[in-house]
Amino acid sequence: MSEFQTYKKDLTRSRLVDTDKAEALANLKTGDILVEIERFAFTANNVTYGAAGDTIGYWKFFPATANESGDWGCLPVWGFAEITASKVDGLALGERIYGYFPPADFLVMSPIKVSPLRFMDGAVHRAELPGVYNNYLLMSGEANYDASTDNVRALLNPLHVTSFCLCDALQSEAYHGASQVVILSASSKTAIGLAQGLADEKSSPRVIGVTSTTNREFVSSLGCYDGIIGYDQLMDIDTSRATVMVDMAGNRAVLGALHEALGDNMLSCISVGMTHWETLADNDPLAAKINRQRSSFFFAPAHIQKRVGDWGQDGFSQRAAAFMQARMEQSAGWMRVETVADFEAFAKIYADVVVGVMNPNEGLIVLPK
Repeated sequence: MSEFQTYKKDLTRSRLVDTDKAEALANLKTGDILVEIERFAFTANNVTYGAAGDTIGYWKFFPATANESGDWGCLPVWGFAEITASKVDGLALGERIYGYFPPADFLVMSPIKVSPLRFMDGAVHRAELPGVYNNYLLMSGEANYDASTDNVRALLNPLHVTSFCLCDALQSEAYHGASQVVILSASSKTAIGLAQGLADEKSSPRVIGVTSTTNREFVSSLGCYDGIIGYDQLMDIDTSRATVMVDMAGNRAVLGALHEALGDNMLSCISVGMTHWETLADNDPLAAKINRQRSSFFFAPAHIQKRVGDWGQDGFSQRAAAFMQARMEQSAGWMRVETVADFEAFAKIYADVVVGVMNPNEGLIVLPK
């Protein structure tokens, strides 16, 4: 059995490590289950997990095997798994679950708060980590569950729950008084979900997408942006408008240029992703132009926790599910799912995906077996 690991100091480097499923089964304790991971999505979102692995704690979710140096980690992924061994009442063999996994063949879990709909992984090392990532859904308890949507769900739900939270946060703040929302890395799936969500709201400001020249035609075809500007045309943005920026990339040179051009009209800059993790060294003079006082990092789990408190778990789940169902239906018109047969094949393309060499209309699903 195998575990796919990433070198923490250089996210383009990876290795495969052998794991021992027989030993894991032999050591399975009362209250534990073993699940075999069927499929998982890999997107720019996973690159963000690596870029923020130490600051937010993403490396802690699934400690890497054979990692005496501590230099290697497991980038968390979203996908589906099947329970193949269980010492927990209410969790039967063959039950399929959706949630947060390591890129590996199997995982030992310690379920708590088991219900017909979900459970939490109560593993000790995960207790202090954000609870939203410890929540697993049981497919047998889901009304109208359709297994044919598993790939799209694994790809889009983790991204579009962030899109939903961003829409909700912007609306609750009345868009900070802005007359335009500028979304950087407009071709990213989280950005698309956000733009589509804002397009559904009649009261939202105009939405401008910023993207590369190569992706401009694709972004335009989506029909959810009021205007599209290339990275080589940043000065075409109307800097006279009060603006909220939503940054999906973390490119400090781009942020610095726009912050300087907008000046006081840059009301708020919300950072969501860090796919341009290689620019995080602050070595570009434009980085000094970033208005730090008006910049913030958006952490979706914190917003989810707030809204669960406001609406209750069922209230949040219903609103988020309706949003994500709409986005999944829209994705049928633009997204093509690519499957990778095993970890060896994944390893061959992994580095390219990390640095962004992938068409924006593609979604990557890895099948560990």
